[in-house]
Amino acid sequence: PPYPRDGRAVAVWLVVGYCYTLLLPVRDVNRYEPHQLSPESVLARDCQNFVEVYDILHPLQPSGKPRPIRTSPFYARQQEHGAFFLEANGWERPQWYEANAGLVEGRTIPTPNDWAARYWSPIVGAEAQVTRETVALYDMTALKRLEVSGPGAAGFLESLVTGKVAKSVGSVTYTLLLDHDGGIRSDITVARLARDLFQVGANGNLDLDWLTRHLPADGTVQVRDITPGTCCIGLWGPLAREVLQPLTDEDFSDEGLKYFRAKRAYIGSVPVTAMRLSYVGELGWELYTTADQGAKLWDTLWQAAEPLGGIIAGRGAFNSLRLEKGYRSFGTDMTYEHDPYEAGVGFAVKLDKGDFVGKAALERRKSDVRRRLSCLTIDDPRAVVMGKEPVYDGDRAVGYVTSAAHGHTIGKGIAYAWLPAELATPGTTVQIGYFDQRIEATVAEEPLFDPTMSRLRG
Repeated sequence: PPYPRDGRAVAVWLVVGYCYTLLLPVRDVNRYEPHQLSPESVLARDCQNFVEVYDILHPLQPSGKPRPIRTSPFYARQQEHGAFFLEANGWERPQWYEANAGLVEGRTIPTPNDWAARYWSPIVGAEAQVTRETVALYDMTALKRLEVSGPGAAGFLESLVTGKVAKSVGSVTYTLLLDHDGGIRSDITVARLARDLFQVGANGNLDLDWLTRHLPADGTVQVRDITPGTCCIGLWGPLAREVLQPLTDEDFSDEGLKYFRAKRAYIGSVPVTAMRLSYVGELGWELYTTADQGAKLWDTLWQAAEPLGGIIAGRGAFNSLRLEKGYRSFGTDMTYEHDPYEAGVGFAVKLDKGDFVGKAALERRKSDVRRRLSCLTIDDPRAVVMGKEPVYDGDRAVGYVTSAAHGHTIGKGIAYAWLPAELATPGTTVQIGYFDQRIEATVAEEPLFDPTMSRLRG
């Protein structure tokens, strides 16, 4: 069908029950968290919107008052390390830590242009490089966590996701939620922690709403948001096992916990759910525990990591590292408007499984890929783009940038962009429109870092 916009989109939404395109500025109101619905927050946002009507907003510019609203159990420790906080969905998220300023000395970390240098520090580059050299702790608490339970949980999830998740206890699956037209609603991880218990790593309240609206009427499945009562540390880097293994009696060798597997363990005195996943492309685990024991988990890991040259790292380094690995971010790199084959996540689709929402539409779309999310590299170290810039083939605008950062391991700028399929060939040269400049960029093979996955599977 044609992609509707504005009022027409709302009419289609009301009549059909879903919309064929994601209206990013005014999307589904079910995205709001409870704190965003408070009178104080609504008034503060209204006032800020009035001020910003004619402003040019920086992509990283955080919202104003009220702050802070949501903080992880590690907030006090982060303040002690001089965290520079930005805000996301109410969460205070460290972008870098001033305590790591000494790591910059002796490293090649180019300074970006003036606009890109806002909300930036060379510490970001140092944190990214040290993560690949030793080990780092990342606060991953802001990621939405859902619990799906009950005797019908496995079948319920199978009917909604593109992958096979009804596997052995301990399995973790990267998979997708699709809309009825085959567009991507979200990318999620599904961990089977018991026969009738799953933990879903989601992207936000829209995922909770989607699962809740599809619940069976017989009460055999329950879905609840466990984010406020839990927390998560990403422990990643080549020395991650040297940090973790002495702290537990459980086997965290490659044989003891393989890639994309989960198990429960004690880290010191703290009970955790450990998932061997890594969004930065290094050996390590996501370690989940209850919020009341989060500070103890942080201290236990930090005391073991610091003597090995480990660091605490922020979101700036995280974003650079994940782009070097080509990991997508839902809502930025891909949305409802894109299908898995266009977005480069077709590997998460198993068409040989039973029926799931969007499967029929996806089978029709698979052979008609007209655009692709493509990895671009930029040689000029100062030419850092920020996202949403137009991409040109000669004088013709052909696409737009989604995510961008400097790759501090590969030594080049990275930009992911939507391009026509005929231009998404490695070696193709395009230009990115950045203010009054045209920045040359080259389509590259992905991932840019560790294509054999040897560092993840070590």
